[in-house]
Amino acid sequence: MVLLSCFGSPTVMADDELIIDDRGTGDYRSALGTSWRLVTDSVMGGVSNGQLTLDTIDGKACLRLRGDVRLDNSGGFVQAALDVKGENALDASAYGGVLLEVYGNAEEYNVHLRTDDVWLPWQSWRASFMAPAGWHTVRLPFAEFSGYRIGSPLNLEQLERIGIVAIGRAFKADLCVARLALYPETTP
Repeated sequence: MVLLSCFGSPTVMADDELIIDDRGTGDYRSALGTSWRLVTDSVMGGVSNGQLTLDTIDGKACLRLRGDVRLDNSGGFVQAALDVKGENALDASAYGGVLLEVYGNAEEYNVHLRTDDVWLPWQSWRASFMAPAGWHTVRLPFAEFSGYRIGSPLNLEQLERIGIVAIGRAFKADLCVARLALYPETTP
């Protein structure tokens, strides 16, 4: 069980997931109180386009990321970004990795993590996953995240943003996320 004592300050009960978003708010706010936002490669001159909407798929409320990822002008991404930092960065060091409940379109997507060690917009720690049609639970161990254009190791005590990203090749993105959590180190 996770209790939120105030914005961005989760209290975690032993051996449980840390729920970051379970779509219980009915709007773009996460369970932490921070809001999802759309970021595309247009921030660096790219021409990919996308939209972030609220949806219900097979009876599950979800956040839906759709768009056309295009490589023109050195572009190539559409992202649903969530700041997980309130007054302080989120300490994820007691967890084993990121858990997502997703419904996709048989494409590969990424999860990008940013910490206070990251200061350039293209830097992050990244892991990929397949999102087949139908609801599936994906577990990405922190050990599988690799740094992209960053030399320092992933500092799980200073997590600031989680991004769910369609990136790297031209394709039509269509991904629904019903739950985002950190799972305990001991999850089988």
